[in-house]
Amino acid sequence: MGAVAIEQPTKTAKLNKEKVRDGVVSAVRVSREVFEAARERQVLVSLVLILVLTVSAIGVVVSAHENRELFNTLSTLQQQRDAHEREWSQLLLEQSALSAHGRVEKLAAERFGMRVPGRQDIVLVPLMTPIAAN
Repeated sequence: MGAVAIEQPTKTAKLNKEKVRDGVVSAVRVSREVFEAARERQVLVSLVLILVLTVSAIGVVVSAHENRELFNTLSTLQQQRDAHEREWSQLLLEQSALSAHGRVEKLAAERFGMRVPGRQDIVLVPLMTPIAAN
């Protein structure tokens, strides 16, 4: 058999108007003291230095974030450059293979029925001098 504990109901504290009024009065008094202390020169200098420090820290964070973004962009661009260089070298190899002398000669013979002329087909034309042209 288990033990059962019965709790007494808790009493809720009633707000006393005087306690609330005293709390508000003390909060106003403390805030006045804080604002009066803020008018002193040393406190103003400290507040300005804290503001400058905060702005500087935010600037460092923004700068680091931009640096990371730019580095990521640089890495992406370098990868694209490398891919383009690979493609360019493949295209150069393909061009050299397609423009090989033996291949061009073979295609000319197959497609157009061309052939290398023999000695009997070569005709030498004399060079015309400018004096003979007149």
